[in-house]
Order: sequence, then structure tokens, then C-alpha cells
Amino acid sequence: MITIKEIAKIANVSPTTVSRVINGKGKVGNKCRKQVQKIIDEVGYRPNINARALAGQKTELMGIVTPNFSSPFYGSLSTGVSDAALSEKYRVLMSNSNDKNTVFNAIDSLKELGCENIILHNKMLPQKEILTLVEDTPGLVVINRHISEVSSRCVWLDNSSAGRTAAEFLYNKGHRKIAIINSDRGISDAFDRLFGITHFYASKGIQISADCIKEGIPSLEGGKKLARELIDSKAEFTALIAYNDMMAVGAMNELQDMGIKVPEDVSVMGFDDVLIASTSRPGLTTMHYPIYDMGQYATQLSIQLTHNDKKPVNQSHQFMATLVERDSVKDIS
Repeated sequence: MITIKEIAKIANVSPTTVSRVINGKGKVGNKCRKQVQKIIDEVGYRPNINARALAGQKTELMGIVTPNFSSPFYGSLSTGVSDAALSEKYRVLMSNSNDKNTVFNAIDSLKELGCENIILHNKMLPQKEILTLVEDTPGLVVINRHISEVSSRCVWLDNSSAGRTAAEFLYNKGHRKIAIINSDRGISDAFDRLFGITHFYASKGIQISADCIKEGIPSLEGGKKLARELIDSKAEFTALIAYNDMMAVGAMNELQDMGIKVPEDVSVMGFDDVLIASTSRPGLTTMHYPIYDMGQYATQLSIQLTHNDKKPVNQSHQFMATLVERDSVKDIS
């Protein structure tokens, strides 16, 4: 049976445009609408009967679209969404999608199944594409990203404030020379955390040397590689802040393999507070990212958007990170 994706390919338009024509919702030019409808008629497309039946019975579905379910971070997010959805008797559908085409395909597939409620985590999709998705999907909530035009549909973390808190903690422990290993993915989280850290130290009259700031893949291997680069470059630092816990643990392992003790010689700090932070040795001091709670809240918000009888969620859409102190930072003050 032919699908919406195949019709879109024939018509040289996006699956979303085809979906709009079929459902009679959303903005589509008259010429484009006629062209797509003509193709629909010619191929004999019929909407999925089972999906329509589900919709007719008002089966409640909650969709979640993220880049990588295998990641501990996205695993926590997905668990938060699932727990909140199941408590409201929603069935949960999940999809791994990152680039523009797969994200749109994933969302179209969910909507074909009658899913009005979708939690989307995507940092790379252009803002205008997000706005289009929000317009076409009443229950879509964007998580871990703030877009002012649709602020009421966004659930996000104040990463700049988290960076400042981490920097202040190290400063109060006596660390004046710090290194930063950051993500090279070009996303706002990395920029905001770096800004928070550097801005705090600048307020204390300390300029962090460019030699002490490295970018790489935000993974265990990325952390190892950047830690070695810092040491090989003879950069001077007493503490290292990593973009996430995976990089931090990778850096700790590499430093210790090189004979550099953590935290006796170099203190290390991470972000996220995923499972590896509490199981590493030494235990990793980090900034707790409340992604599980954010997933639950985003789910409640999505349901509220499509059910007027639900009570409003009495909570700000912006979340704050909190410091979790373990054993990887030494007080040298």
C-alpha cells in the first residue's frame, strides 16, 4: 500500500504538506494542493483504516522523538515521558530521529497513527521548521530548547545559570586556573554553559586562556582525547569542567592513566548527573540536569494542550540545574 512518504516523493513536496492536504488542515497553496490531491487520486491512496479507527475510539497516544534512546540522558528523558504518560493511561510510541528528514517522517508517522501528543527533542532542526511542526500539531511540546515565538510549547533548562553555578563552586574551592572541554556539535547548550563559566570567572577578574578551552565529540572517547590534548599542550589548570558526564569520566580515566591523580592533582566536574557520574571512581561532582522531571512535565503540558478539562500545570517551563557534590573536586583554598 502506498504511503504518505511515497506520495510526497512523487509530488516533490514534504510529507507534512501531503498530510495537510489529506487532513484539510494547515497552510498549503492552491496550486500545490491541487497537484498533491491529483496524485492522491491517481494512486488511490486511502488513510490507514486502523489508525482512523484508533482515532475514532479516542485511543490516547503519546509520541516521543529523540536523537538516541541508547544514551543515558535520552533514556532518562524517555522514562520521564513514559511514566507520566502511562499514569494518564496513554500508550507511548517512540522514535529515534535526528536529521530534518527523519524527524519529519517520524512525526508524520505518529500523526498517521492518530497521535496528537508528541514530545520532540531536537537541537539541529532549523527554528522555522520547529514553528511549522508546532502549528500543525496541537499537542507537540519541544523539550530542551527555547523558541520565543512558541515559548508556551517549550520546556528548557537554563544552561547559562548552570555554567555559572559550576564555575562559582570551583572558584569557592580555590580554583583560579581551569580548563574546559566542550561539545563541538554547535548546539546552544554548549555555548550557554561556556558563557556561564567564562562570564563568572571574568566577573572575578580572571580570563580563561584559549589554550585551556578544547572542543570535541561529547563522549567518553572525546573526553579522553581532549584531556590528553590539554596535558600535551602544557596548559596550566587545577580543575577541568566537561560539557557532560561522559566527557568528564573519559577525561578522568585518561588523566589517571597518565599518572595524574583526580582530585589530588586535577579536579574534574561534569554536567547531567547520569548514572555513570555516581558509579565512576572517584564519584563525579556534577550539575544535575532534571531531564526526567522535564520529560514528565512536558508530557503533562502536552496533555493539557489537547484536553481543556485538564488543570493547568502550575510550574514554569524553565528548569534549573542543581549541584551534586561527590569526590572529584578538591578544596585548594
